[in-house]
Amino acid sequence: MSTPAEYYRSLPPVSKVYGVTCLMTTTAYYLQLYGIWKIALSYELVLKRFQVWRLITNFFFLGPFSLSFAVRLLMIARYGVSLERGPFDKRTAEYVWMLIFGALSLLVMAIVPYLWSPFMGASLVFMIVYIWGREFPNERINFYGLVSFKGFYLPWTYLAVDLLLGNPLKPDILGMVAGHFYYFLTVLHPLAGGRNILKTPLWVHKLVAFWGKGTQVNSPVQPDPNAGVAFRGKSYRLNGNQRSRPAEAETSAPMQQAADPNPGVSFRGKSYRLGGKD
Repeated sequence: MSTPAEYYRSLPPVSKVYGVTCLMTTTAYYLQLYGIWKIALSYELVLKRFQVWRLITNFFFLGPFSLSFAVRLLMIARYGVSLERGPFDKRTAEYVWMLIFGALSLLVMAIVPYLWSPFMGASLVFMIVYIWGREFPNERINFYGLVSFKGFYLPWTYLAVDLLLGNPLKPDILGMVAGHFYYFLTVLHPLAGGRNILKTPLWVHKLVAFWGKGTQVNSPVQPDPNAGVAFRGKSYRLNGNQRSRPAEAETSAPMQQAADPNPGVSFRGKSYRLGGKD
């Protein structure tokens, strides 16, 4: 059984960063390091006071420490990691683009006053669960040892659980709508003969390449092979000459062998007897 440190190191990069950031955001709120409304989504403050960070920070707050918070975090650890290791294996840029598209879709829906929510992190997590259910529709799920069903019904099961717990259903439904938009445009529409109009943009590939984490097969942007190399050049031996070329070494070796009929002799010359004459 792996230790917590080994489990943490084994997590794929995107799910690890998102999950840890959500945990740190709630921890900082619990320690009263910031006011919760400083990161909430408010289009009025974004437009009038240019507080554009609210368009991003609201997705990292999953609520205060509670059972609902623990369930959302487990969703990232279970289904987000499974997506990144399964359908999005070696497709880090496309997984990042999926989350970005989901966030943009939720921000557009939040323009409607009835659909607005100060924190849309729960909706983004539920989008991950919905896409997992579409990617693994026949996967058998043992739901906390109570009931077993196929993966296709997983988001609907969580929706029913939130209903029984008295949690608001609007964040879950918005996440399912955003997830269906993404799955329809990237999978269902191309399978029906349509064109994939939601290809990963070049700037996302550049962002992932600059980040240096994960893997993207057939990426139009390759990471810099010289990244992290402080010096690269020719080497020289101290108090010596430049290294000989391989061709010169190969031609000089037979000449030395031909000129030296008695290899291994340390001294050659005339011999003299001590105290004698020539």
